[in-house]
Amino acid sequence: MIDSNPPLLHRYGALVRNLAEPQQAKSFNDQNHPLVDACELPLIDLNGLKSSNESERIACTAAICRAASEWGFFQVVNHGINPELLRNMREEQVKLFGVPFEKKLLNNPYRWGTTTATRSNQFSWSEAFHIPLNMISEADSWGEFSSLREAINEFAPAMLEVSRLLASILAENMGHPKDAVEKLCDASTSFLRLNHYPSCPKYKEEIFGLVPHTDSDFLTILHQDEVGGLQLMKDSKWVAVKPNPDALIVNIGDLFQAWSNDEYKSVEHKVVANDKIERYSIAYFLCPSYSTMINGCKEPSVYRKFTFGEYRHQIQEDVKKIGHKIGLSRFLH
Repeated sequence: MIDSNPPLLHRYGALVRNLAEPQQAKSFNDQNHPLVDACELPLIDLNGLKSSNESERIACTAAICRAASEWGFFQVVNHGINPELLRNMREEQVKLFGVPFEKKLLNNPYRWGTTTATRSNQFSWSEAFHIPLNMISEADSWGEFSSLREAINEFAPAMLEVSRLLASILAENMGHPKDAVEKLCDASTSFLRLNHYPSCPKYKEEIFGLVPHTDSDFLTILHQDEVGGLQLMKDSKWVAVKPNPDALIVNIGDLFQAWSNDEYKSVEHKVVANDKIERYSIAYFLCPSYSTMINGCKEPSVYRKFTFGEYRHQIQEDVKKIGHKIGLSRFLH
């Protein structure tokens, strides 16, 4: 049942069957940080930004900035995205992942597992379509999935609007113009990733649905289903995030951490495998062009100047050489 679409067990079964592997994977998974009970992320009602009461607007803005600094993650409700649009996107996503594996392989944005993995703690038990938003205009490349293209055509601008709103608040808090991030990031440079995590009954304890990582963008906006599985690092402990059907999850990316001189935190997170239920999520990545220069907002800057293209290239090199991303520590002064 889990061997064919995609063939994760066929590709990675030997790694997890290796008797030496479970202890290695368990050690990496725990990282000496015990998992605490599921907890609620900071929940922010964006209606506060539109309040006629100035103190309520200020309080909402302060809550966003505080969550970005203290958690690196938060949830937003009353975000303005139609629930019907979210449901439609989910239906289209389920249809997309339901086609045969061989057919999915024909699509350039499709990724499954982790081809570079040499140990079980390096691969992700998942599949994804990583879609540059400039692809939406290429109608011919969507074939039978024209209804998905139509849904994304409506969904992506709505996610861009939410991400720009939050980025403008965070930028202004750092002393930048409100439109500073908006000038760097638009629909032509951002990405959408449709995620599917098949159930994994055999090796759930030894592998990840998605390996621990930080995001490499400015901001990520996530719409997830009710299954759960997302965990993040908080106070040296893995915290399980309770799904909230009415909320979008927002997290700070590496670029915002560097740009804010470590004021905002790009926090390590992962997805745990589920032994009974498959999981779906949709992530919107607010990214600049590869030529965009990232420089700390004040002196002394924690990080040296670098372009987004340099950063992405270094990540790819590290993954190729050692199996995982190193990230911002490569760019410290």
